[in-house]
Amino acid sequence: MDMVGELTMNGWKSLMARLSGGGSGSFYRKSLIMFLVVAGIPGIITGIFVYSMAGGRLEKELLKLHNDQIEQRSLNMDKQLSNLEMMLAHWAFDSRFDESLRGHDFVRDFEKTRDITNTLLVMQGSNTMIHNVSLYLRGDQPILFYPEYSAMNDRQLISRYERLMDAGKTTYWTQQALDPDQQGKTELTFVHLIPGGSSNPLGALVVRLDNDQVAEVLRTLTPYADGENFLMEAGGGLYVSANGNRMDSPFVKAVRGDVESDGKARGSFLFEWNGKTYAVTYGYFARIMDNWLYVSAPPITNITAPVVLISKVILAVSASALLLAVLLAWLASKRMYSPVKRLMANLQPHASLAGMGSVDEFAIIERQWQHLSRESRELNAKLLEQLPHVKESFLHQLLQGYLYAYSEEDLRSRMERYRWQVHGKQFVVLYVQLTGIAAMEGKFKFGDEGLVTFASVNMIEELAAAHFDQSSTINFHDLGSGVLLILPEGEPCTEPIKVFSEELTQAVNRLLNMRVTIAVSRTMNRISDIPLAFEGVKHAASFRNFEHDNQIIKMEQLNYEDGAEPPYPFTLEREFLQALRTGQEADARALLADFQDALSVQGAKAIDVQQGMLHLLGSVQHAILVSGIQPNRLFKGANLYEQLSQMKEPAAFRDWFEAKVIAPFMQELTNRSDCQVKQLMEQAMIYMQQNYMLDISLDNCADHIGTNPFFLSKSFKRVTGKNFIDYLTELRLEKAKELLRESELKINTVAEQVGYQHSYFNRIFKKLEGMTPTRYRELSRAE
Repeated sequence: MDMVGELTMNGWKSLMARLSGGGSGSFYRKSLIMFLVVAGIPGIITGIFVYSMAGGRLEKELLKLHNDQIEQRSLNMDKQLSNLEMMLAHWAFDSRFDESLRGHDFVRDFEKTRDITNTLLVMQGSNTMIHNVSLYLRGDQPILFYPEYSAMNDRQLISRYERLMDAGKTTYWTQQALDPDQQGKTELTFVHLIPGGSSNPLGALVVRLDNDQVAEVLRTLTPYADGENFLMEAGGGLYVSANGNRMDSPFVKAVRGDVESDGKARGSFLFEWNGKTYAVTYGYFARIMDNWLYVSAPPITNITAPVVLISKVILAVSASALLLAVLLAWLASKRMYSPVKRLMANLQPHASLAGMGSVDEFAIIERQWQHLSRESRELNAKLLEQLPHVKESFLHQLLQGYLYAYSEEDLRSRMERYRWQVHGKQFVVLYVQLTGIAAMEGKFKFGDEGLVTFASVNMIEELAAAHFDQSSTINFHDLGSGVLLILPEGEPCTEPIKVFSEELTQAVNRLLNMRVTIAVSRTMNRISDIPLAFEGVKHAASFRNFEHDNQIIKMEQLNYEDGAEPPYPFTLEREFLQALRTGQEADARALLADFQDALSVQGAKAIDVQQGMLHLLGSVQHAILVSGIQPNRLFKGANLYEQLSQMKEPAAFRDWFEAKVIAPFMQELTNRSDCQVKQLMEQAMIYMQQNYMLDISLDNCADHIGTNPFFLSKSFKRVTGKNFIDYLTELRLEKAKELLRESELKINTVAEQVGYQHSYFNRIFKKLEGMTPTRYRELSRAE
């Protein structure tokens, strides 16, 4: 009794301190006084009512909240996997993994090997769930970047990778044991064949996820240690458990059976197992060409334990209020005040409630709320500033076809999320190409393409905003830009686009002194058709007339077979190649200009001129190869075809050809006139001295020393001062005179031994020596 009295006195003293304002604010005092009034006998009735009625409702609300949290966390997991899929799809279309890898010698090309290894390491470090990123290349000798380069000899491991290639899908998820150090360990694996979109893939990018990391992500679905969380493919091909349970375990099989019998896309239910009740929440999310099922099944007691505890405490406190109403009021008010106290502690972590007796806590909460709201608005404003860059990045991926794996609904959802209005709209794609930078009279020059394109994009955006409600522009930084117009569905758009194109053309002509080619696509109702339409207008722009004229090309009116093809100047090509081979640099440059002028006849298309220059480049490379020079070494491995195909300007064609083709070849010819050429000529002279009696020609001598006849003839003249035939003739005549002086051989025999027919020998001997062979023998013996 003494102890109870002491507790009661202590509670009373504490209550008086609270009422006097010590340690709490005015809201606490007011709420405490109210509880003192209403506590009494009605408290027990209220407690019973709360225990019987509110407990069940809170339990249901907590279960609903639990299900909502799991669904939200599953969406986060879905986003992580989607980001991983998008990342791998992006790399699969990267130029590092194109057709150039087929049959590539990675042992010799160390730079290429190191670049691929570094790329795989970057991909491997881009996501914490990734355990390993590897590149498999099929061939006579399969190659595996793991991520380091290695030639594969393990037939069993090769067979596993080949099964990935022959799965009949270009990108998919699987579960395989691909770790050579742990043969039996299966891992969740994402496979994308390369090059992206190719019908004949040469290999595959393989991303293996860390089982522990995937299990950790699954464990985030619920904060409870008991129960089970697992993820599996709808058909049962993939299975990952957060707690390590097998797919054929009794509990997992039972839960799967109830989920499949439920027959819904997502849902929840209570599941009885071994005397325990589990709250099962499940759902599906779409993966590439499949659906995955996630299931979370924690014991319901873990979820509802707080509700049961709170209800019992309320009942106990309410029952005690019948005997000690004042103390109960203090305890109840303290408990009701605790959320406010925690909120105050979070809003003012370094402040104390002591001495705040006259301050209303909610006034402080209101001020802090206003402060947080202001910060939220500032952050939202920053987000709006970054939104144009995000939209530009998305549009660039859309136009380039990187989002081919997304459905129409997904693309519309993403565009609406980026604040495009696409419902009830039609789409038109424009490709704008500027030409004539060489005629800008000093304003800009080659190398300023990025600056010129930036200025033109600003004009496009300004004019498009004046003519259309929605438009977006992409800067390609190469005198080209793309425009996406979003127009009301069903309304005619030909005339507005024509007016816009004419005003844009006039503005660029006036301000930049350049010419404009605008290719306009057909109208589309599907976002997924935009990449193909962009590819079409970009290709159509190459069919512009080669003259520096403004042109508007409509896809509906474009006829790819319209107009006669310009004749190819074969004669000028031969003269140009001859000038190159003979080292006549000035003539080669002049003939190159004549060749381009011949291609650029009236009515010629840009693609015709470009294809003609590409054909000339192929002929030049063949001529270089025939001359004994390796083009790859001469041009340092540069892809000249790719560089030339990106040219748009007539002057750029010629300047590029002179700098990248003519100049290196002329330098090589100059270098080859050194000791190497002299050594070759010495070999040729030795060959003639040893075989002068045979039927020697310029061709077989060139074959013997490993060069071509043209180079041998030109170099022989430069090194010896005599041409090939004159030197051979002098050598044969010297041997013939020696035989005439020192032997008794007949003239016919002498002629045969020096490689001549008798009649020709007599003529050539008399022509060069001024007498017949017989007369020469007589005079030499008389002396």
